[in-house]
Order: sequence, then C-alpha cells, then structure tokens
Amino acid sequence: MNMIAIKTANLTQNFREIADLVIGGEKVLVSRPRNENLVVITEKEYNELERLRQNAEYLAKLDASLKEARQGKVTKYTKQQMRAMEVE
Repeated sequence: MNMIAIKTANLTQNFREIADLVIGGEKVLVSRPRNENLVVITEKEYNELERLRQNAEYLAKLDASLKEARQGKVTKYTKQQMRAMEVE
C-alpha cells in the first residue's frame, strides 16, 4: 500500500490539493510530533472500514454464542413459554 507522507503545515497550506489526491484514491499520512500521526481517507473508505469493524465484532459475538451452545450453556423454552414472553 503506497501512501503519501506530509507534515501538518503542508496539509493546512495545501488542503485543496491534498483533498483532491485523497478523492483520487491516494492515502495521505500526516506526520505529527510524538508519532501521533493521522491518515486521511475518503468518507466512503471510512464507512467501509467501519462496516468491516462492526461485522468483525458481530462475528466474534456469534462465535462466542456458538461456543457457549456447544458447551451446553443454553436455556430451553417451550413454545408456550415463548408465547408468554411475547410483547403485545
């Protein structure tokens, strides 16, 4: 993965040009003191990363639930008990 590295001053001085690069598909690393760097990506890329993160969390929960079920850590209900728990 190629990435353009710039300093904070370059970002503020050349924001329009940097934004155009990012919209064009470039990844931009903004280097800051104490290695507190930032990466500039498009909103579309951010939303995709967030969706992937949420999917990973959901899959981890499913895996944990499946593991518990295989260990017999389940609660069983009859149809009648389930109907009694329904919200009207």
